[in-house]
Amino acid sequence: MNLRYFKNIIPAAVTLLALGMSSCTKDLDVTPIDPGTIMEVDEAALYSKCYANMALAGNTGADGDCDIDGLDGGTSGFVRQMWNAGELPTDEAICAWGDPGIPAFNYNTWDAAHPMLMGFYYRLYAGIDFCNHYLDVCEGIDATRYAEVRFLRALYYYYLMDLYGNVPFALEISAESPEQISRAELFNWIESELKEAVGSMLTPAARTSSSDGYGRADQDAANLLLARMYLNAEVYTGSARWADAKTYAEKVINGPHKLHTTPVNGWTAYQMLFMGDNGENGASVEAILPLLQDGVTTTAYCTTLFLMASTWKSDMNTTSDYGSIEFWAGNRARRPLLDKFFPTSDAPAVDTPEMQKAAGDDRALFFGLGRKSLPVTVPTDFEYGYSVKKFRNTYANGGSGHNSKFIDTDYFLMRSAEAYLIAAEADARLNGGRTTSAGSGYINQLRYRANATTQSSYTTEEILDERARELYYEGFRRTDLIRYGYFGGSNSSKYLWEWKGGAENGTSLPAYRNLYAIPAEDINANPKLTQNPGY
Repeated sequence: MNLRYFKNIIPAAVTLLALGMSSCTKDLDVTPIDPGTIMEVDEAALYSKCYANMALAGNTGADGDCDIDGLDGGTSGFVRQMWNAGELPTDEAICAWGDPGIPAFNYNTWDAAHPMLMGFYYRLYAGIDFCNHYLDVCEGIDATRYAEVRFLRALYYYYLMDLYGNVPFALEISAESPEQISRAELFNWIESELKEAVGSMLTPAARTSSSDGYGRADQDAANLLLARMYLNAEVYTGSARWADAKTYAEKVINGPHKLHTTPVNGWTAYQMLFMGDNGENGASVEAILPLLQDGVTTTAYCTTLFLMASTWKSDMNTTSDYGSIEFWAGNRARRPLLDKFFPTSDAPAVDTPEMQKAAGDDRALFFGLGRKSLPVTVPTDFEYGYSVKKFRNTYANGGSGHNSKFIDTDYFLMRSAEAYLIAAEADARLNGGRTTSAGSGYINQLRYRANATTQSSYTTEEILDERARELYYEGFRRTDLIRYGYFGGSNSSKYLWEWKGGAENGTSLPAYRNLYAIPAEDINANPKLTQNPGY
């Protein structure tokens, strides 16, 4: 497998000089070319790198070298490409930029040479290689951290399974090209790996940024990932696992990671999840796996700064501080996302506070002043379509960010609200398509937090809409639409949105679009690989 070399692996831990699934070395006793190279294992640094792969492009800051040779953080950054792959092809987001790969996301026309999907693929395998190397050379040093790295490796494989299907699989670094594993086989391996690792992971606790263990995956991270997998098990394996999804989601719900429900200084409890001090303002009670960001020490264009700057234009900074000088004006909402809050397609052209009041829902963090149309009739003009003000660097408790450009807003890759939605949907699936009182209670807790009206029961369709209201712009939408049959395939025509399939009013997508292509570069390099159908 022709994975690119990864540069800048670990400062002062150069046990891995050229890392890749097929082009690599495990020999820790090689003679260094550079006499200043330290030839010993730095367990703490290698452990940190397994996490840092998700939050940073490389070791030398936002403007330094990227770990993925030949690419930059914009093309290969974990959060940036997780977001692009999960949001831009859906009814929630569209981007005005013409960067290579963006129009193909907007119009569902990607192919096996798509640069961003290739970059994300390599980023995920970079994470797997970092984890494989740690697990090879650090066994017996720290049992808890060892279990966490097993979780992280499983998490990277989860994204590969979800996005690319049947993928190369290796549990050690080797010069041999890895074998391809089926999606169902990979599901079974991830499930087994998580269940074996979870008992040695940190005990679940609600932590703040000043607490020991903040930013580390604890047992609830493993339980939530299992719940997420079981919710989609029918897609991945052909067999539904609704009862297991509910069981593991309730493990999280009944643990210490509760919903954040306390507003501060005029900021709603929901807004505080996505603000510059979300590690300290109380919102971190909900954070199961936060990716840490700081405007001085962890600068990156590919994590929360991307989610902020790509969705903001300078004219949006009208009633409250944004917290950064970066306004990229790219991503904004398609009409169906606004329709989840305004079912008669009458979203007003107002700023966010008025939008929240009109929607009767604190989660309606949209900006319509000066925007030209819904649906989006001109994809390449940012002012066509309403803007999203979900992520910001403002501090709920007062104060300001550490840097005027880079931001402090941690990205909550996993948060407990997802468990409530999983449990509710599984409850409905197990009970004829409508929630029992228990499942309704889970949805209603989210709606209470948002100051929205509640119901005594919810259908699976209503839960899909609720997932959009709670989780929009967090990377879930593609997977959700596939699970419901609304993305590609025979039911694809039942739910259309503007520019789906490249048509202004939307058109159906073939079933093969439910998977991305394995990058052609890997297909050409590894004779053991078979491309996904349709590519």
